[in-house]
Amino acid sequence: MNPMTTRSTGLTRDAGWEVGVSRTLPQSPAAVWEFISGPRGLELWLGAGARLTPERGASYETAAGATGEVRGYRPGDRIRVTYGDTTVQVAVSAAGGGRSVLVFHQERMAGPEERERQRAHWRRVIKQVAEALDRRG
Repeated sequence: MNPMTTRSTGLTRDAGWEVGVSRTLPQSPAAVWEFISGPRGLELWLGAGARLTPERGASYETAAGATGEVRGYRPGDRIRVTYGDTTVQVAVSAAGGGRSVLVFHQERMAGPEERERQRAHWRRVIKQVAEALDRRG
């Protein structure tokens, strides 16, 4: 039997338990990137007080004491950070017609329960980002 066919949904060979959430937004990729990489956007997905130095290896801390390290930062494209024992990536890409796709992806989670909790978390975050972008006009 192929071991890949018995693997649970969300469990990968290399990254452990992972989850991704995406949404197409009516704003341009540049507008979404500006928001998601700016102070308000960072607070929505990383936590209150979060600030990032846009370079690999830079550390960050939130007001709640969560810490991590920037693993990758490609302006206008994606930010990849450690968050506890996991890795989180946010990416923005063009969707055509002036729209964009926003994706949150988290890997190296402890198990299926954490994966489901984080799926709900990222769905809330992406909804909050969409609402904040709508209010900006």
